Amino acid sequence: MKRTTILLASALALLTALSGCRGIQTRGERQARQDTHAVAVHYRPDGARPTLPELSPQEGLSNYLTYAMLNSPRVEAAYYNWSAAVERITLERSMPDPQLTFQSDISDVVMTIMPGLMQMFPGPGKLKARANLATAESRTLYFAFESAVLQTAFEFKRSFYELYFLDDRIRINEQNLALLTELEEIARAQNQAGKATLQDVLRAQIERDRLITDLANLEDSRQPKRAAFKASLGLTSQQPDPPVPSQFESTTLQLNDDQLLEIAFERNPQLKAMESEVRTTRAGIAVAYKEEVPDFNLGVMADVKANPIMVRPLAGMTLPIWRDKIAAGIARAKAQELTAQSRLTGEQISLTVLLAEKSFAYRELTRNMALLRNQIIPKAELSVEIARAGYLSGSITFFNLIDAQRQQLALQLEEVQARTQREIVLAELSLLIAGLPPQGAPLLEESEVTE
Repeated sequence: MKRTTILLASALALLTALSGCRGIQTRGERQARQDTHAVAVHYRPDGARPTLPELSPQEGLSNYLTYAMLNSPRVEAAYYNWSAAVERITLERSMPDPQLTFQSDISDVVMTIMPGLMQMFPGPGKLKARANLATAESRTLYFAFESAVLQTAFEFKRSFYELYFLDDRIRINEQNLALLTELEEIARAQNQAGKATLQDVLRAQIERDRLITDLANLEDSRQPKRAAFKASLGLTSQQPDPPVPSQFESTTLQLNDDQLLEIAFERNPQLKAMESEVRTTRAGIAVAYKEEVPDFNLGVMADVKANPIMVRPLAGMTLPIWRDKIAAGIARAKAQELTAQSRLTGEQISLTVLLAEKSFAYRELTRNMALLRNQIIPKAELSVEIARAGYLSGSITFFNLIDAQRQQLALQLEEVQARTQREIVLAELSLLIAGLPPQGAPLLEESEVTE
């Protein structure tokens, strides 16, 4: 019993010593941890949310964008998903835990007592191949995090532009309502003077009532637009409503189509994620080939009842004999590589087409804005003045006057809509297509992104 106690104590002491062991990091794991640390310094220092910038109507959009990116639940989920993938690299490159074994032969009495220790050793190169696969998967999830950051920035800008230009639409409708009220008074005066019928007054009232309803609808639409603006900042319904920036800031993008396409192929996060998926499948092929390599078990047991103590070495090896299973695994991994490569090519083609469409939309909206602002709207305003004078002189009907006023309103609203869409397209080109991060984005610098 004394020898048994000594041997068991020695085994426990050995296991205690082994419990403090640490594996050897791969190069990819070290880089992945450096990347997560570089992002965490700005995004989640010390594992906690950093102090968010103050939101004030007088502040520019940069404070709001930073607030949105740091506070978004979607970005946070993508960040921790990436962090979990980086931790998985350690799990994949680590040795299996050793096993403490025990065996005894018992007849009428205990004949043998054999405690032991056993360790499994994966085949040469298996752990490294699995670590490389986990590393590649973590890179894909980093680009998913980057995509979430840029998508959050875009959604904030879109919600802000829609809310900001809503005020212009309301202002234009209020101005036209005042004009219609004036036209109704003119129609009444003409009717009282016997120069027009009551039908003119009714037409003015119909247009006025329609415009009052449009105004009510626009005012009512402010609530869902403010809700979208609040949500883009990552704020819940229980939190106070944020102030809306009072200053308008356009997205600057002084690049031609060729430059944009080049930058998009370099930085677009969805494209980078698919490129990373291709590398992941290639790492998966390496793992599949390693299934041909056997694993080994080594251990030792000691019969503490024998005198002298008898030591029994143990050894085992897996036999990868199912060749069709191994071949199927390799074929599956290669098929996944071809799938990922085809998806990447398809995304590159789609990105080229999308960039061409959005660039055209930007140029078209810019031309339409210039045409409306510089030529058509001034002429429409002049047309209303001429129609008013003609109606007072009796040379045209009230229908022509109302039609001119209605056309002026439609053109003014069209110009505001073109401005809104132009800013949204600019933000989409910059953030979602070109992948250009806004100032203060908690992302790796381009030079830090490793492949």
